[in-house]
Amino acid sequence: MITLLTGDNNFEVKQALAKRIAVHTSEVEYFDGEEQTISGLADMLLGQSLFSAKKVVVVSNASANSQLWAALPTWLAKVSEDSEIVLVEPGVDKRTATYKWLKKHAEVEEHAAWGERDTPKAEAWAVSHAREMGKGLDKKVARTLVARTGVDQWRIHHALEKLTLLDEITEADVENIVEQSPSENIFSLFEKALSGDAKKLHEKIETLSLTEDAYKAMGLLASQAFQLAVLASTDKSSAEVASDMGAHPYVLGKLSPHAKRLGRSGARQVVQALATADMRLKSTDAEPWAIVEQALLQITKHPS
Repeated sequence: MITLLTGDNNFEVKQALAKRIAVHTSEVEYFDGEEQTISGLADMLLGQSLFSAKKVVVVSNASANSQLWAALPTWLAKVSEDSEIVLVEPGVDKRTATYKWLKKHAEVEEHAAWGERDTPKAEAWAVSHAREMGKGLDKKVARTLVARTGVDQWRIHHALEKLTLLDEITEADVENIVEQSPSENIFSLFEKALSGDAKKLHEKIETLSLTEDAYKAMGLLASQAFQLAVLASTDKSSAEVASDMGAHPYVLGKLSPHAKRLGRSGARQVVQALATADMRLKSTDAEPWAIVEQALLQITKHPS
């Protein structure tokens, strides 16, 4: 049997591979396809037929080796049906002849990374994953957890590894134990600006500037400002807007009071301040975090 596991959701790919390996009692061999030769390809795929015991062959990143990737269909066609061949490809060019051959002759599993639209899925998964780890997780607590970690399954998994050591998992535990994701950190920064807290804003920037990239931070701030503007220009609830936009309902819920206070005009000023800062980041040699801070300080002065 031949399987292709592909996609940028590294967690799901590793889980899928582990499940396939778990059902076999036979030996498992791992190969880095990027470093293999054509002759090595033949040995790793067909050499196992010399043994009475079945083996599982896992080949990673073969598509990074153009010659090997092109030769795969020829050699895979010769593999015994009793053999288990698993190809692991984080990203694969679907235009190649090899991918098209695999679509016809192999089982192809695509595991895409989750985005904000997958927030409900991430929250449900956190509950079920905690159960698998032997702990109950309240839906409300799961919502707080995902708001803290983002929809990255590795971050959720590692957070649950810590939380499941507790007798009971509460929202307070999540806030005290789980580190904020970069997007949550930047949202916290944006909230301080919207709340007019210049002192805490400066302190937060001093901390973030040690570990976070200012250009990436500006991208996240721009996204949050856009969400603020949408909330300020509609009569829909934050939950409805979150559903329409595929955004995190927790974030929009916290932005909603600011949107109502600022109104369309105030939200437009916030967007403009960040747009100007973004242009400065791209066109001047000034210190990036200083530009970000100046824009956010301008936002702190917006009238109610």
